[in-house]
Amino acid sequence: MAFTPLNMDRSKAVVVRPGDQAWLAAPQAPVKRWPLEREAPEQGQVTSLVEYLPAAEFPRHRHPQGEEILVLDGVFSDDSGDYPAGSYLRHPAGSEHTPFSRPGCVLFVKLNQFASGDSALLRLHPQHLVWVPDALGREQAELHRYGLELTLLQHCPAGQPLLLDSAAGGELLVLTGQLVDAAGESYPALSWVRDPQLGMGGWRAVTDCRVLLKLGSLRRLQQSATTD
Repeated sequence: MAFTPLNMDRSKAVVVRPGDQAWLAAPQAPVKRWPLEREAPEQGQVTSLVEYLPAAEFPRHRHPQGEEILVLDGVFSDDSGDYPAGSYLRHPAGSEHTPFSRPGCVLFVKLNQFASGDSALLRLHPQHLVWVPDALGREQAELHRYGLELTLLQHCPAGQPLLLDSAAGGELLVLTGQLVDAAGESYPALSWVRDPQLGMGGWRAVTDCRVLLKLGSLRRLQQSATTD
């Protein structure tokens, strides 16, 4: 069966909630993947949730255009050490490693999406994050910034709106709790939203909520996927 790219038109809004699609077995290891956007089979730009089963290990491999990881659950490991839930890693273009997990883990992973010139190598454990509060009890921790592109975590108490500029476009992954938008649609944990007009969504926490936000890269990624 011919492969069809998944959600690669980044000019369009996309919502993926838990249960919208099935986990898929990876060919290289006892690992399951839940693709959110995918340019081509086993290559190109990819955004996915990845579950390492206990004792899973990938062969040593290289990342031609970078890999970004947020550990959602369990412990992820590679040659550089062990990374518990809440850890954030960036492996720049040309880097290589042998990833594995002894107890198992769940990851949010983006492949081959680094901006040209963004060569930062990051290995942030949860205790490395600096949380900045505001008067409404919201907190955010910046993970990475390059040019106009920003990756951050945000904690939002129940009943409060997300701290998000109305002009912002990008991605949102609900890590814990539940969000609603201005239309009353619900977004439980592991819901993923990509929208060029993300900041216009009227996002509000129903329960105490933690989200990952990735802002400012959609136009560049759309152009990259079109020209590759």
